[in-house]
Amino acid sequence: MTMAFDALSDLADDVLLRRFALGDAAAARALTLRLTPRVHAHAMRLLGDRAEAEDVTQEALLRLWRIAPDWREGEAQVTTWLYRVTANLATDRLRKRRGVALDSVPEPEDDAQGPADRLQDKARAAALQRALSALPARQRQAVVLRHLEGLGNPEIAGIMEISAEAVESLIARGKRALTAALSGRRAELGYDDD
Repeated sequence: MTMAFDALSDLADDVLLRRFALGDAAAARALTLRLTPRVHAHAMRLLGDRAEAEDVTQEALLRLWRIAPDWREGEAQVTTWLYRVTANLATDRLRKRRGVALDSVPEPEDDAQGPADRLQDKARAAALQRALSALPARQRQAVVLRHLEGLGNPEIAGIMEISAEAVESLIARGKRALTAALSGRRAELGYDDD
């Protein structure tokens, strides 16, 4: 017997995953609705390409569904596991597409804003993506997880399988490199010094 969909939204990810493994379709829907936006945003930030991010999101969630029957509670958080899988899938795609000019990757569009705001946001996103893409892969992953995904250093350490101190070092170096890459473009990107 399944619970009402609203009641499922209060359950932890691992509980929903276990319920899915037992055949609860409502639990699968609730977990999918909860995790898909986060996984897609993470993939988009790592890849800079909406279509590839959608493919990575789909593959990461499929892998989660496949391992659901074997999920061992307490070993890892579902989101930690999913971020790691997403990062690995994104890294594989980035390795395969080396040599593709970053300018050839289409930028995502946001229909909710006016044209001027969209252009400004697009320029900012492109500048950030170029700066992120110039970082070494581990620095980029740490910076994205911390500053764009909002994860804490211990969780990032778990995802990247490194120490919290190594995470701090990667983030600090990544931030310095981003600052250096973007500091001369404040006016161009619409940031006033006020």
